[in-house]
Formats: sequence, C-alpha cells, structure tokens
Amino acid sequence: MSESEQPILRDERAETVPVTDVEWDVATDILIAGGGGTGLVAALAASESSHRVTVLEKSAAVGGNTSLSTGMIPAAGTRHQREAGIEEEPGDMAADILEKNDHQADESMVARLCAESANLVHWLVDDWDISLSLVDDFKYPKHSEYRMHAPPGRNGATLIAELEERVEATDNIELLTNAPVTKLVADDGVVGVVAGDRRDEAIEADSVILATDGFGGNKRMVTEWCDELDEALYFGADGNTGDGIRWGAELGGELACMDAYQGHATVAYQTGALSTYAVVMNGGVVVNAAGERFGDESAGYSAFAVDVLRQPGSVAYEIFDRRIFERLAGEFDDFDEAVSLGAYHEADSVDALAEQLGCDRATTAATIERYNAAVAADERDETGRTDGVHTLSSPFYGAEVTGALFHTQGGLVVDEHGRVLREDDSAVPGLYAGGGCAVGISGHGPGGYLSGNGLTTALGLGRLAGRHARRSLTSD
Repeated sequence: MSESEQPILRDERAETVPVTDVEWDVATDILIAGGGGTGLVAALAASESSHRVTVLEKSAAVGGNTSLSTGMIPAAGTRHQREAGIEEEPGDMAADILEKNDHQADESMVARLCAESANLVHWLVDDWDISLSLVDDFKYPKHSEYRMHAPPGRNGATLIAELEERVEATDNIELLTNAPVTKLVADDGVVGVVAGDRRDEAIEADSVILATDGFGGNKRMVTEWCDELDEALYFGADGNTGDGIRWGAELGGELACMDAYQGHATVAYQTGALSTYAVVMNGGVVVNAAGERFGDESAGYSAFAVDVLRQPGSVAYEIFDRRIFERLAGEFDDFDEAVSLGAYHEADSVDALAEQLGCDRATTAATIERYNAAVAADERDETGRTDGVHTLSSPFYGAEVTGALFHTQGGLVVDEHGRVLREDDSAVPGLYAGGGCAVGISGHGPGGYLSGNGLTTALGLGRLAGRHARRSLTSD
C-alpha cells in the first residue's frame, strides 16, 4: 500500500464488519492480532489453561518493535535487584515515570503496571525460562535505580526468539505468520475477526487481543498526530500501521495521547545502525556541525531526538572515548553491529576526530574541553547536565547521527485488565489491547518517554490481557 493510500481515522472506511455479514470458517477461544512482544506474552498468559489460543501475525516473521529494541524490561522489587543489594518498591519506579512525563499519564495505570512489573519478570524467568539478568553497570536517563532486566546481548531479537520458541512449544497455541487480521467482527462487542493474505477467512473468537502496535509505519497517521517527525527516519517495524487503533476506535474505543511517541537521538546517519544511548549515559556528548552542544543529552533519547532533528541537515555528532567503547563492546549487540558497519571514527585528538566527522574542529575541541572541566570540578556543565557524566580522554570515537521515530505511544484507553474502554468507561465486550495499540504511560509528545516505557506496556499489558481473557472463559 502506498503512503497516500494508508488509512487514517478521519477516512470514511469501514474497519469492522457486523456478524450478520459473515459466515464463520473456523473458531478459536482467544485470538491475538499481532505477534510482537505484546502478542507473544499475551499468548503465553492465555495458554495457561485448556483454551485454544491463536496468534495471527501479518508479517513473515514475529517480533515487531520488541525485536528492534534492547529487550530490556524495567521492573521494581525483583529478586534480581535484591540479590544485587537493591531494595526498590514499585512506587519508586512509578515516581520516575510520572516525573518524566509531568504526571500527564494515567497514574492508576502507571501504578498498576509498576506493581505488576516484578511479577512479570519472575513469571517470564520462572514459568517460561526466559533469560533475563539485571543491568547494573549503567542507568538510562532519569532512572533513579538499576531496574532494567535484559536478555543476552541486550537485544530484543534474542528476547523474541525465546518467546517464539516457548509459544511454538505450547500445544494449545497456534501461531501463524503472513496472516494479517483485516477487520474485527462485531455484535455489540467483538466476536471474531476477518483475516487472510490471499483470501479472507472469518474466525470466531470469544476474546480478541489487539497487539498490532502503534502507527509509526503509517505516514499519514504520523503526519496527522506527530507532524514534527513526518520527515524523520522511521526505525520501527513496517507492520505498525495503526490498524488496531482504528478498529477499536470504530467500535467506540476511547483514544488518548495520540501525539505521544518514542524517538531516538543517535541513529548512525550513514549506516542506519542504532548507536545505543549507553554511549551517552556512560559520558558521551553530542554536538552539531558548528561543534556546539545544543541541549542536555541526559534528558533522554526520545526528547533529545527532536533537538537533533532541529540541527542543520537533521544531523549531529556523537563523541566518546575508548573507555566507553571498551565498556560497551560485547555487551550491546546494537553497538557491536554499529562497529561492524563502520559507524564510528577514531582519532587521537578531538580536533582530528572532528575533521573526520565534518564538524567544526576548533569549536568541537573547545566544547569537549569545557565539558571535561565541568565534570572534573563536579559542576553542572553548560547544558545543565549532571547525569551520566565522565571526562573524555584520548583516543576518541565519534559518529554522525540523526533523530528517528521508533514507535508511537498513543492509542486505545484500557482498564487494569487491558480491556478496551469507551468514553463512558464501559468496556467493549470481548476486546483487549496492549503495547502500541493501547495508550502508553509517557503522557504527551516525546519528552515524557522514560526508557523502558514501551516494553512496560507491551509485555505488562500483554500478560494482563492474556490472563484476564483466559480467566473470563474459565469463569463462564
């Protein structure tokens, strides 16, 4: 489908079909539209019974945005933290999230997901043998404590591979790829879906969980809701075209924070590889073509993405040193990939590095000198930054970077079980949503995004929705 043909909410287009217009081809108990992190976790949670669970993924492979992430799951109060001597309560994690988004997010949902975060991690590790370990060598911007739980290589593709393996090994889950859901079937609530790539098939279901993610891959919807990024590089999954959001809205589902998104400030411009923000949070800085810093990098990679895009040519230059290089090599698959693709230049002086990168040599050198002096004096630097600072010394490394859109954070309003809600707070019968389909916990715009918010809602709501859908059938 061309960009001009991509649907938006204002289009006069039927996104659902009444049950009277279909003849069922097959039936299942719980149907999950989308095979990313939300869908796979929802499937595992829903499968903990005898009910039939069907996952339909429209792409050729599962994964979605989760496979493109670091796969790090924030959680408070886990045994992994306690074993590292960290005592943290869910309220501490919630406070960080709400402070970052200026309390614009639904506080009850933030509290719910934070309270469930340790249960999520323990359930994944203990019940499903998912490989997760506590990241305790650096903190992402505005995290007050070490709470990220990461898969090997700190790579979401590794997390997805393990989740997919568990799903495939579970007898009452059927996972199909190249099987797009195209419409919801409605009768008061949702009673099934129409799906299929080459031919339509009507599938009856007691519950439908929307896990099709957000609308970052729909240029018209991005322009409609996040127009400051309509020309930015899109770094998310191609399948994120806002389908589930539009379906739910047509059935009366309330939408919120549609202008919210997660950007990223350090995508290597020439190679398209992600330069992990651990580079910055271990002491790296970012300058523009004039060699000047243009903001506090520790505001976060999402908020800072807009600052990068405002620079001439929408590019900036990330500068760090060998200490950081050696600390990250072998720890982050994203970093190793960027190295292998030649994203980074190396030089013995900032002046020489700036010449290779293409930014002003003298000003860049003076900028790094001032930064080092502020760090050495334990003072705020010229941008006001105090988080993740460290003096930089020869040899130096750098990359030309740009800002990018990773995924949107606005969507359908859901309750504590992931059920889609109407404006009158009633639930749409039989319909759940999680991940990018549901409104996130980042408030409005890009600035409220705290690292890990995406997987908090993706995996957290996936588990809650799958569990509630399963229990609803059992109670019936």
